[in-house]
Amino acid sequence: MANVTRRTFLGSSLAAAGGGFLTSTDNVAKGFAGIQKSIGRPLGANDRIRVGVAGIRSMGWNHIVALAKLKESSNVEILCLIDPDSSMFESRSQLCEERGGYRPAYCVQDVRYALEDRHLDGLSIATPNHWHALMTIWACQAGKDVLVEKPMSHNVREGRIAVETARKYKRIVQHGTQRRCERGWAHAIAVVKSGKLGKLKIARGICYRDRPSIGWKPHTQPPKELDYNLWLGPAPEMPFHGNRVHYNWHWLWETGNGDIGNQGVHQMDVASWGIHGCKLPRSVISIAGTYGYNDQRTIPNTQVAFMDFGDVQLIFEVRGLPTEGYLGTTVGNIFHFEEGDMIEGGFFPKGSSQAVPLPEVDFDFTPCADKHDNWLQAMRSRKVSDLNADILEAHYSSAIGHLPLISHRLGGKVPFDPRPEGFNEAQIETIERMEQHLVANGVDLKDNGYTLGRTLIIDDRSETIVGDPEANAMLTRHYRPPFVVPDQA
Repeated sequence: MANVTRRTFLGSSLAAAGGGFLTSTDNVAKGFAGIQKSIGRPLGANDRIRVGVAGIRSMGWNHIVALAKLKESSNVEILCLIDPDSSMFESRSQLCEERGGYRPAYCVQDVRYALEDRHLDGLSIATPNHWHALMTIWACQAGKDVLVEKPMSHNVREGRIAVETARKYKRIVQHGTQRRCERGWAHAIAVVKSGKLGKLKIARGICYRDRPSIGWKPHTQPPKELDYNLWLGPAPEMPFHGNRVHYNWHWLWETGNGDIGNQGVHQMDVASWGIHGCKLPRSVISIAGTYGYNDQRTIPNTQVAFMDFGDVQLIFEVRGLPTEGYLGTTVGNIFHFEEGDMIEGGFFPKGSSQAVPLPEVDFDFTPCADKHDNWLQAMRSRKVSDLNADILEAHYSSAIGHLPLISHRLGGKVPFDPRPEGFNEAQIETIERMEQHLVANGVDLKDNGYTLGRTLIIDDRSETIVGDPEANAMLTRHYRPPFVVPDQA
C-alpha cells in the first residue's frame, strides 16, 4: 500500500472483488489535520445507503449485525470495515457475509481513506471513546452522516465542537443511547415531565456492574497486525501494554471514562432526559475510589456523583464490585417523586409494591426497529427532528458524565469517618449505602478513605466551570498531531 496513491486507492477500492484488506497508512501525509469534503450524493427513496463501520471488535460486531439485518428493510449495505487492528478483517468480513449475504468492498486501518470515498454515505462508529468526537468531526467535514457510540465525546469541549460541526455541514448524527429509540421509554419520560406523577425530586442513574480486576500487563511491542499509532490517535504517545486495548481501555484516563462513561451513559441519558430543559448541572461533586483490588486501572471502580439541576437532583451511582440492586435495580433508572417512585419505567405509589399503569400523554417519537434504523430513516429524510437521539442531546448526556470525573481528579483523599458536612438527606442515604456495599465486599472503612471531589460550579451557557482555571483546563485535552480536534467547527 505504501506505493499506492490516495487517488489510485479511491479509484480502485470499490472495484476489488470480494473485498480487499488495506493495512498500511504510510501514504497519509504526517501533517494531515482534517478531511476535505468528498463529493457526496443525494439519496433518493430507492437508493441503497452505503456505510462504513469503524471499530469492529466488540461493539462493532453489534453494528455489523444490526446493519446486515437491515439490508432489505432499510436498503443499506456495509461498504467498508475500518479498524487499526487488521487481524479482525477476515472474521468480520465473514460475519457480514453470514448475516447479510455479501462481503464489504474493502477493509482499511485508517478511517481517513474511507472518508475520502465518494461512494460512502455514512459512518457507524464503535471505536474506543477517545476517537468518538474526532472521527465524528472528520466524517461531517467529509460530507458523511454518522452514528456514534456512547459517549459521543471523551471530554466536554470536543463534544460541543462535534455538535457545531454536524450543524455546519448539515449532517445527520445519531447517538448510541438506544433507549431513546424505545417507545416505552419515550412514553415514560413524557409522563415524568407531564407532572401527572407529582413533583420530581431526584433523577437517579444506577450502574452496578461487577468488574473484575484487570491485573497488570507488562510493556511489550504491539502486535504486528495493530497500527498502534492509529489506535492511539488523539491520545498521548504511550508505551503499549495489553490493558491499553480491547475493552480495558475503558478504565484508563487517556482513552476511557470509566463505567460512568461506559454502561452508565445509557442511564445518565435517561436520567437527564427526564429533567425539564436539561443541559448541564449548576454544580457537581463526586465521591469515589478504587476498592477490592490494586491493578493497572486509573479510573475509580466505585463512585457516587451529586448534580444540582435546581428543583431536581441528579444522583448517579457506580459500583464495580459484586452487589445487590437498589429497589431491585442493578443497571437502570429510578425517578423519585413526592408521591412514589418510577423504577425502570413502572410507577410504584408510596407504600405500594405493585406498579400502576402510566397515564396516557402525548409525546414525540419516531417509530423504528433500532438506533441504526432510525438513523437510516433520517438520512433519507434529511430531518434532524426524525432522530430519536440527536447529537445535541448526546452532547449533554455525555458531558454530564464527564463533569464528576473532573471533580474526582481535582479532589483529595479523606477518611470515611467523619463525613464532611453539607450533604443533604438523599445524598447521605446514597453514601451510607455505598459504605455498606464496600463493607459487604470486605473493605475495611477504617483503613481506607475515598477521594472527595472538588465542587464544580457550572455556567451552562458557556459550558465552563466558574472561577476554576484548573478545572476548565480539563474540559479539553492536548491532542497529538495530526489527530487534532479543531478549536471551532
